[in-house]
Amino acid sequence: MPHYTLKDFDYRLPPELIAQAPAPVRTGSRLLHVDGTMLTDHVFSDLPRLISPQDLLVFNDTRVIKSRLRAKKSTGGQVELLLERITDPRHALFQLRASHPPSVGGVLELPGEARAIVTGRHDRFFELRLEGEIPFADYLEHHGAVPLPPYIERLATPDDETRYQTVYARHAGAVAAPTAGLHFDESLLAALGEAGIPFAHVTLHVGAGTFQPVQTEDISAHTMHAERYRIPEATTHAVDAARARGGRVVAVGTTSLRALESAATPEGRIQLGDAETRLFITPGYPFRVVDRLLTNFHLPRSTLLMLVAAFGGYDNVRTAYAHAIAHRYRFFSYGDAMLLERANPR
Repeated sequence: MPHYTLKDFDYRLPPELIAQAPAPVRTGSRLLHVDGTMLTDHVFSDLPRLISPQDLLVFNDTRVIKSRLRAKKSTGGQVELLLERITDPRHALFQLRASHPPSVGGVLELPGEARAIVTGRHDRFFELRLEGEIPFADYLEHHGAVPLPPYIERLATPDDETRYQTVYARHAGAVAAPTAGLHFDESLLAALGEAGIPFAHVTLHVGAGTFQPVQTEDISAHTMHAERYRIPEATTHAVDAARARGGRVVAVGTTSLRALESAATPEGRIQLGDAETRLFITPGYPFRVVDRLLTNFHLPRSTLLMLVAAFGGYDNVRTAYAHAIAHRYRFFSYGDAMLLERANPR
């Protein structure tokens, strides 16, 4: 296995290919099928004929919460907050952007005449305690904004509250959308069901660390941010059943893949329950569960691009990205998608 460094996952993307808004309809996105060196262009609504009834689609049913806030320090300085996770009803961890970060004990004035106290710092995250009686989750629902990624160069609109959320989102806790799922609407889910294609769900709450760049040229020195996930019992049975009938497990998004692979035994069985994962997938990783991956196009030099290269094969993915750029696919969260076959199938 070659020794890859950070520069091996770089590529040049014309800025105009970064999608700043979703397609007019969810299923109107394009879909590139990547099967080794074979590339086929589709639209996303073609998906039912690309999936077999023997297969199993696994969705991440996390729900994005309104996790971006603007605040003021007692000195009047502006602060931007992005939630990482709520740790209990009154405390939460945030990424914080300010010209001079507040120290422990500092007071932040929040929208709605609320206040928060900085109670600690953990690496790049600040711990805040919300003053008053309202829990953090309720406060954010009323005063937070949709956490659009930093490469979307506009303010969130009311439409984003719907479009930056999957139609099957159930369990609140994510601060970024599992974006491969944004292409599904109720009609497409119904069409997949009518084709006899079974579904299962996992929950992985995407954290703000997903936007953190890799800082070291030696990618093995990178430490992944932690994310909580849950595997229901029904999903363990569904994976076993797909294996028994000779079907393939299709992860809808890198978050579904990370949850499944994090919960896998060396034999490829899925363990149910709640856990935390820091799984960092790079080329050479031995996939135990997932056979096919539905995913968007990812940022250069990102851990998600490394995961995709590990799954589909480094050279295959480089070729696929070059094809997507040449054919003017739209990139990142509101962009188009790939259906990627595993480079080393079972």
